[in-house]
Amino acid sequence: MDDAPRRIAVLLMAYGTPRSPADIEPYYTDIRRGHPPSAEQLADLVGRYEAIGGVSPLAERTLSQRDALQRALDHLAPDTYTVAIGLKHADPKIEATIDVLADRGVERVVAVVMAPHYSAASIGQYLERTRAAAGPRGIDVVALESWATEPAFVEFLAADVRRRLAAMPANTTTLFTAHSLPARVVADGDPYPDELHATADAVAAAAGLGARSPWAIAWQSAGRTPEPWIGPDILAVIDDLAAPGAADGVLVCACGFVADHLEVLYDLDIEARQRAESHGLVFDRTTCVNDDPAVIDALAARAHELASG
Repeated sequence: MDDAPRRIAVLLMAYGTPRSPADIEPYYTDIRRGHPPSAEQLADLVGRYEAIGGVSPLAERTLSQRDALQRALDHLAPDTYTVAIGLKHADPKIEATIDVLADRGVERVVAVVMAPHYSAASIGQYLERTRAAAGPRGIDVVALESWATEPAFVEFLAADVRRRLAAMPANTTTLFTAHSLPARVVADGDPYPDELHATADAVAAAAGLGARSPWAIAWQSAGRTPEPWIGPDILAVIDDLAAPGAADGVLVCACGFVADHLEVLYDLDIEARQRAESHGLVFDRTTCVNDDPAVIDALAARAHELASG
């Protein structure tokens, strides 16, 4: 392998997660912009992590995604790219990773967020932090801002929807979900809801959903704040589907999430499942992308195209 410095980096960004129970409080404090949680808030979050085994597998999943992306890029352009992780709320933070890359002589960064749907309040913040850190170090930044309708991503979800629906009751509704955001974020035209609808439309078409296999949009994991968040909330939708004749099953396609973590393993697999089953509804959800080779290869191709532009 060429020992010359690799001048282009792909910065793979994700939300971050506690790696041990001891990390939960500082992680929660970081999410709260330096304000420590109350004892009640902390106990609630600790309880959620305990329900899924103590910690989330997100850190491990993100490492696997990085390794898979590195392999895919090495295949496309040997000895050209280095893939590094930058996290929003855990170490290594975005800014620290940019400093490491700058010290290695990196001149261009391709920013890839492991979330498919653009919002100024989500992906936009990752990119702002990347550019703010990279600019003073003389690093050029190009970004993959959205991959909501990336064909490999759509087909990954559609194939799993088809497979799971085949084992569900005939009267099953598929719900496409993503993390809710405060309603004020989208009040001025933020594209986030349209991004989710684009994914849902594409997957529904590829999976053959329609009048005899209904589907809808639902939102999940809203923050516990007094302000309104985008809805309808998935639990409310499940309640509605429990009306006589409305549905016998619920399949959740959690297309807003691309790795196993708390919002999937607890909010869906435990909370939403319990709500559905309490109504006598059969429940299932699609698999997360994690390090699926076809999707990672597609993201590598997109990153390579951006870097070459």
